[in-house]
Amino acid sequence: MTTPRDLVGGAPHRTYTLTFDDRELPVAEGQSIAAVLWSAGIVSWRTSRTTGAPRGAFCGIGQCFDCLVTVNGRPNKRACLVPARPGDTVTTQEGTGRAALGC
Repeated sequence: MTTPRDLVGGAPHRTYTLTFDDRELPVAEGQSIAAVLWSAGIVSWRTSRTTGAPRGAFCGIGQCFDCLVTVNGRPNKRACLVPARPGDTVTTQEGTGRAALGC
């Protein structure tokens, strides 16, 4: 399969990793957390507040809240808007994501 990067011959300046649910994932500099997860074949990383149904990216532009994840212990981060940083720890968000905060 040919990718857009293959067509233009581009390559990221830096690559690094982040951890998602105890799994190391490769990151190309400039990717959002949602892009990193998609690249790894992960399409669901949150469960809904009421039914526990799986959710992932829906709009991809920060207008909805389907792509919420917990990043470095902070819940309710929109994966489509948060740039991936070296060494980030990202976890699946369950429900409101506030259990660890005591809210």
